[in-house]
Amino acid sequence: MPDTTYTHGHDDGVLRSHRWRTAANSAAYLLPRLAPGLDLLDVGCGPGTLTCDLARAVAPGRVVGIDAASDVVAAARSEAAATCSVPVSFEVADLFALPFADDSFDVVHAHQVLQHVADPVGALVEMRRVCRPGGVVAARDADYPTFTFAPVEPDIDRATAAYGELTRCNRARWDAGRLLLGLAHAAGFDEVEPSASTWCFATPDERAWWGGLWADRFGAPGSFLGGQLLAHGIVERADLDAFAAGWRRWAASPDGWFAVLHGEILATA
Repeated sequence: MPDTTYTHGHDDGVLRSHRWRTAANSAAYLLPRLAPGLDLLDVGCGPGTLTCDLARAVAPGRVVGIDAASDVVAAARSEAAATCSVPVSFEVADLFALPFADDSFDVVHAHQVLQHVADPVGALVEMRRVCRPGGVVAARDADYPTFTFAPVEPDIDRATAAYGELTRCNRARWDAGRLLLGLAHAAGFDEVEPSASTWCFATPDERAWWGGLWADRFGAPGSFLGGQLLAHGIVERADLDAFAAGWRRWAASPDGWFAVLHGEILATA
């Protein structure tokens, strides 16, 4: 695998957001292309919540979720065994050397993955290798520089800028959402359907959840994201505390509104 670091890590503040994801809120662009009996590979599956939801859409097709983190895969297996009503399996695997033969799946899906790798074109090439001719490689990634919110909160702006600087240190792309179409073309796909969609957090419960998880990512003792920012000299401890406080102030505001823009592609293999 090309040398890179997963910027978010697997702290609770990260996994809480991963477990929230469903096909409806994170893969609506893909759902019209799914049908019972299709075989699907979910790349970078995390705790597997989204994987299980996609599995329901293609049952009785074969569904496999892969992730590089063995502890996360173990958690996904446990969660699926307790809550998933259809068969699904999870494996530890390297995105750049998938342990599957050519033409193994009808759908190869990656949600919020390509932004975290040093060679997203190489990742798409490998995803295409295991996708059957006429199948679809689907990817969705956020575009962090276009995050927009109200009311004004300078510490969130500073936190977001610090995150962007860290992704550059980690050889990742915080603007991957806007680049997906070009990345697919560079990977050799001729037929690509691009789109965009958003998450919006504005109700009291949504603000408390979204603001709380980002406050934890930056400010919780021992957070992986905060530790990297300190290690690279991007911020000091007082900055992390200020970032967390800014997120909490935003979450407490009755006028709080936050939108996340995502780029999406459906690339025909």
